[in-house]
Amino acid sequence: MRFHAASWPSILAVSASAGTVAAASLDEVCTVNYIKSKLPGSQFIQGITLDSSSVIANIVRNASVGPTESFYPAATFSYCNLTLAYSHDARAGDRVLVQYWLPEPAQFQNRYLSSGGGGYAINSGTQSLPGGVMYGAVAGRTDGGFGGFSVQADAAMLLANGTLDYETLYMFGYKAQWELSQIGKQLTRKFFDMKDGTKLYSYYQGCSEGGREGWSQIQRFGDEWDGAAIGAPAFRWSFQQTQHLYSNIVTQTLGYYPPPCEMDKIVNETISACDVLDGLKDGVVSRSDLCQLHFDLSSVVGKPYYCPASAGGFSFGMPTAPTPAQNGTVSEEAVEVAREVIRGLRDSQGRQVYLSYQTGATFADVNTEYNSSSDKWELSVNGLGAEFIALLLDKNGTDLSNLDGVTYDTLKNWMIGGMQEYYSTLQTTWPDLTPFHQAGGKVIHFHGEADNSIPTASSVRYWESVRNIMYPHLSYKDGANALNDWYQLYLVPGAAHCATNPLMPNGPFPQTNLQVLIDWVEKDVKPVTLNATVLQGDHLGENRQICAWPLRPLWKHGNLQCEYDQKSIDTWHYDLKGVPMPVY
Repeated sequence: MRFHAASWPSILAVSASAGTVAAASLDEVCTVNYIKSKLPGSQFIQGITLDSSSVIANIVRNASVGPTESFYPAATFSYCNLTLAYSHDARAGDRVLVQYWLPEPAQFQNRYLSSGGGGYAINSGTQSLPGGVMYGAVAGRTDGGFGGFSVQADAAMLLANGTLDYETLYMFGYKAQWELSQIGKQLTRKFFDMKDGTKLYSYYQGCSEGGREGWSQIQRFGDEWDGAAIGAPAFRWSFQQTQHLYSNIVTQTLGYYPPPCEMDKIVNETISACDVLDGLKDGVVSRSDLCQLHFDLSSVVGKPYYCPASAGGFSFGMPTAPTPAQNGTVSEEAVEVAREVIRGLRDSQGRQVYLSYQTGATFADVNTEYNSSSDKWELSVNGLGAEFIALLLDKNGTDLSNLDGVTYDTLKNWMIGGMQEYYSTLQTTWPDLTPFHQAGGKVIHFHGEADNSIPTASSVRYWESVRNIMYPHLSYKDGANALNDWYQLYLVPGAAHCATNPLMPNGPFPQTNLQVLIDWVEKDVKPVTLNATVLQGDHLGENRQICAWPLRPLWKHGNLQCEYDQKSIDTWHYDLKGVPMPVY
């Protein structure tokens, strides 16, 4: 079956909703004067003043997005691009920017969408906003008050060395997203002249840090959103950021710094060996749990590897050094590095402290670099982990130049110390979602099974924590069924971090999550499996379905089945005895 993303009839074939400015054109409403007349009252949120003089608006016609975007299908649409500033009355010099894309009045479907960011960025540029407008929603983003949409929170987090700017911390943690949605929803109602009593459906979509931001709202404000589509959330912040350094400490402790090509060979051999464990040979590891149970990493020892020399360049905007040709055979030392990384952090007494990546994910955090002077591969400190320690624990800039003297116990202490200090802001793992559930909220939570930045098991642990806290008296299966009535978790076969995976090009990606969520919220069409699309390679456009956790995919006679496999489920559960407090 071939699936064409743009074929969804409800994206563009929409009609005006009753009680809106349906008769108006975009030219009539997308003006500074009209928008000023529709702004919420300057003090409709206590302590916040909207700056009407800051309004900037322009019309964008026939914008289009292609069929291979990760978080929305192909579409063409027009919109009003609005930017607005507001301030917190008690904070001198404070200025927060918000941006909203408002659909044409004839296309508005009584919907509002907030979006999030990644890393230390509280927004993802404008790349998330088309995913709202194409569904007839006003779509918004915020700069958090950090100094502009392109400025990240880490640039504004320190007042001076040793002194954290707590307003920036709280804005990044959860306040800015709440203010964005409150202003956005009220503006939407007034801009489109929605009648009193007319339902405005509110949604959220974000991945990585944007996923954490989404949970920061669900956990605090039960009635803020009707539904959220959340990917690979970076919650459990102190554990997540510190664990980026774990792979560095594995290589340092074992005294072996493998060439990247050697670790890539291990990954490629793992994919090849574990591909068929789900019953379908397609180059995708859909069952990393079976891979963990049945694949012996030692079988890769002695396999030859080769990568050509590289002239260097840029990766994620950062310069990369030239590297020589890499060739050899996979060593026992490299396999031991891989094995330890997959096992996850344990302290000096052997107690598990945190979870790690799935078998089949790349070893991006191992992160060695070539020293041309010594002709050796050496440790390169992971930037995300280093910045967390320097910025939020030491509060002394953003650079941790080396890991001399750092041990597994050091990492444990950093994780626990950060959890204690930032539990109410960045940890974002509150498991009792009763207010959200009682308000009728729905969540689609997804995570790439081969994520090499945020361990997939992190999402499993949170879903299981919610099940355990909210349904303690039900059996495992009954509790899972009860939770899946309103909060569903999907592990995306072969997918990397918030994206497709070039090593497994036939893996599907859930591109139409917002459409599925809208149908669930507004039409009570509860998903049984999650719709997904192959977005690259020879099978581009092919439709696939993804099983809802705790069911796992298994192909029999060419047909997908979602099975309950207790041994596989158990591999996802970690007994974190090395932490003295519950880790939700």
